[in-house]
Amino acid sequence: MPRVQSRPVQEQLPGEVLALAASEGLGELRASFLPKRAGVWAVIGMVFFSLLGLLVFVLPGLFFVWRLLQTPNFNSKQAAKRIHCFDHGLIVSDRDRPVAFRWDSASVLQQITRRYANGVYVGTSYLYTLFKPDGSTIELTGFYADPEVWGAAIQHEITRAQLPRALDLVGRGETVRFGDVAVNAHGMATAKRGSLPWSAVERVEVKNGVVFVGRSGKLLAWSNTPVHKVPNFFVFLAVVDRLRG
Repeated sequence: MPRVQSRPVQEQLPGEVLALAASEGLGELRASFLPKRAGVWAVIGMVFFSLLGLLVFVLPGLFFVWRLLQTPNFNSKQAAKRIHCFDHGLIVSDRDRPVAFRWDSASVLQQITRRYANGVYVGTSYLYTLFKPDGSTIELTGFYADPEVWGAAIQHEITRAQLPRALDLVGRGETVRFGDVAVNAHGMATAKRGSLPWSAVERVEVKNGVVFVGRSGKLLAWSNTPVHKVPNFFVFLAVVDRLRG
């Protein structure tokens, strides 16, 4: 993983995090990511609407008070949450006990959405869902600072760790599944569309969060799968690119 840059964390890792990292063989700590604190104007706005709501309508006022108290600025439990990235995996501390995911065995679904209001860009939302082999999951969002950094690091490391094995399996004649899409040396297949040999694949492109697979001689896409439904999306793209080449 590239040496990711994050806000400096001048603190010692909790003993349970260190013990979990050692038991999972995660190696050296690379970076820690903290919750994103609300800015000054955002806090002022929430305080204003809280007071206004309490003076005019009690329930809306209580809602804004509750929202304010849930921010890391005022909630020590929220402020204590962390993402710790190591050489061979990450640890998420946002529950009663920290949870570890290894790069070589975890799966990730990515959903990045650019949001607009009346045609004006207002921000980007991030959702990364991590899966362990035992089926347990965790969701990471823009609640943590620098999602464009830790999100890219997760994808990069999972791809680096798992691409060689995926290519080896395909090279030995086996099929590798990425959600509803199956890939092998002969072509790709989905439950709805059946199979398509590589010789008939004209293009594979990603547009507006959707993977389009074009069939030779056909105007419409052979399949269109949302990126957020393709586990280990960048492993999938790399395998497809290698097999088509």
